[in-house]
Amino acid sequence: MQLSDKIQAMQLSPIRKFVPYADAAAEAGKKVYKLNLGQPDIKTPKAFFDAVKNFDQEVLAYANSQGEKQLLVALQGYYKRIGLDFDLADLLITNGGSEAINMLMTAILNPGDEVIMAEPFYTNYKSFVGQAGGELVAIPTTAEDGYQYAVKEKIEGVITDKTRAIAIINPGNPTGKVLTRDEMKLIVDIAIKHDLYLICDEVYREFVYDGKKMDTFGSFKEAEQNVIIVDSVSKRFSACGARIGSIASKNKELMQNLMKLCQARLCCPTLDQVGAAALYELDPDYFTEIKAEYEHRRNVAVEALKTIDGIKYGVPEGAFYITCQLPVDNAEDFLVWMLTEFEYNGATCMFAPAGGFYGTKGVGQSDIRIAYVLNADDLKAAIECVREGIKAYNAR
Repeated sequence: MQLSDKIQAMQLSPIRKFVPYADAAAEAGKKVYKLNLGQPDIKTPKAFFDAVKNFDQEVLAYANSQGEKQLLVALQGYYKRIGLDFDLADLLITNGGSEAINMLMTAILNPGDEVIMAEPFYTNYKSFVGQAGGELVAIPTTAEDGYQYAVKEKIEGVITDKTRAIAIINPGNPTGKVLTRDEMKLIVDIAIKHDLYLICDEVYREFVYDGKKMDTFGSFKEAEQNVIIVDSVSKRFSACGARIGSIASKNKELMQNLMKLCQARLCCPTLDQVGAAALYELDPDYFTEIKAEYEHRRNVAVEALKTIDGIKYGVPEGAFYITCQLPVDNAEDFLVWMLTEFEYNGATCMFAPAGGFYGTKGVGQSDIRIAYVLNADDLKAAIECVREGIKAYNAR
């Protein structure tokens, strides 16, 4: 029997596909520090669980396809607190940010259409663009240039008559790049000039460091027909398992057509929406301590990386990821070796090889993404494992 070309062209997740090796290492008695997933160890706010426990309907019924009203109202209020004025009709609830991306690519792309995105990028974008029959066109960046992509010549140099959208993750995953207001304005102007959708993934909005200010693409009134905001409770509230994301846009035609997909998948889980509504009603001061903790972990990770000879990386300005180029021939081979043959003080480390985060063929084969989501002590120990592993691997 035959499989589709689409499914065979898709890659396995570079973030998750090595989990069986990590499981085997753990079963063999090794401690495995997991830096591969953006799964925070920060406690999910109690408000989520209290809201679910207090749910007293006698029937757990289908939710509204657009989203439960209490969650839509809570999300609307959250946006209002950051200066964005959305009507309820401008909002859709999705099964995580991933479904939001998937739906958007289905809605805007015909076979052969293109989406522009800076590399390295979050791998699901490439998967969902390809699934919709499109092609992800990469804007190359490096740690040496600060992962800079908000350059007129860089962006317009890859725009063709097949380009339909520019996709932006801000703050960046996997680089931690944070755009300035001027850089955002440049991208907005290009999107308007070329009549392109601007897909703005802002799921790490609250996590910006070193006193930097985070702006939202939703604040550019002149681009309200171009801008689409993707959001999620996963990282913002350390509620990854809730699988609640959203799409926000004032483009009525787009939102009306996205409802076809919302209705086709019926709805998002009712109880998760009840809990998510409580999260979006939290006092904004909730983020003050959380952001400080992530900034501390960022600093710990950077100091630990400095002890690795030959490594290259950029210091992230936001989110909780660092992309590093290791002094090894192939990051995937190195990871398998780390999990199957190496231990340091009874432990080893799991990270995400970053070759799959690039669209340019052959680029990034020695790169990894580290998620600094562990407590500072474990984070330091994990990077020490990587350092000692590199020494042993290259000395074989």
